[in-house]
Amino acid sequence: MRAIPVESDCVVEERKRASLGKLPFLLPMVLVILFYLTILALTFADYPPLSMLALVITPEVRHAIFLSLTTATASSGIALALGVPTAYYLARNQFPGKALVDALLDIPIFLSPIAVGALLLVAFSSDAGRWTQARVGEVIFETPGIIIAQATIVTALAVRLMKGTFESIPARYEKVARSLGCTEWMAFRKIVLPLSKNGLIASAILVWARAVGEFGATVMLAGATERKTATIPTAIYLGFASADITRALTLVAILTLISLVTLVCLRRIAGRTLEL
Repeated sequence: MRAIPVESDCVVEERKRASLGKLPFLLPMVLVILFYLTILALTFADYPPLSMLALVITPEVRHAIFLSLTTATASSGIALALGVPTAYYLARNQFPGKALVDALLDIPIFLSPIAVGALLLVAFSSDAGRWTQARVGEVIFETPGIIIAQATIVTALAVRLMKGTFESIPARYEKVARSLGCTEWMAFRKIVLPLSKNGLIASAILVWARAVGEFGATVMLAGATERKTATIPTAIYLGFASADITRALTLVAILTLISLVTLVCLRRIAGRTLEL
């Protein structure tokens, strides 16, 4: 018969001490999770999720979902098109006033979205803004206003995320490529972009999710008109304002589901690559 290994008292005692040492870190996490679960349980106790399914097919809810997904996709595309080259330039170059430029690009992240929306509204209401709208298209209280408001907020986020990604890639790879005859653009396209693929995809997902949840700047510039400029967050606000709690919570549940799916995808794709 094989002898069954018996752990010594020292090993058992060491494991107990290790377990007790984790409690100061484990308990706060448990409290936070319990708080979130309690909020969800109390919220949906009187409004069962199954009773909300019928509201998903209503025109107002379907329009809010469609508008949020399409405008977020458009604004994310703009943010990445502007943010990726900007982030690369900041990550690879030193120039006078860089700290000031860096700070200016971060303003939409730290400034309240309501304040950003107010600045956009005043700018497009000025003489130059009205002249632009007369020749390009209406922005205030229209769908393009949603895209502009979202893009203003998430472009700063795209720059910050991609700058960190590019800074994590050693610059010597590009120097070697350029010594072999590559131009700066070729080195960026053939060396940097492939190496930053995970960070780029993760940034795109995070930027898109932030655009879907944008409310403050959007409601200031585009307004809150049902079946016109009401995105999911705006429709939630309108639902509570009109005491239609069930519809508002239906949209909250949809936005929560989008957030969960986004976070799961983000972690599967980026892993530890993307650090905020």
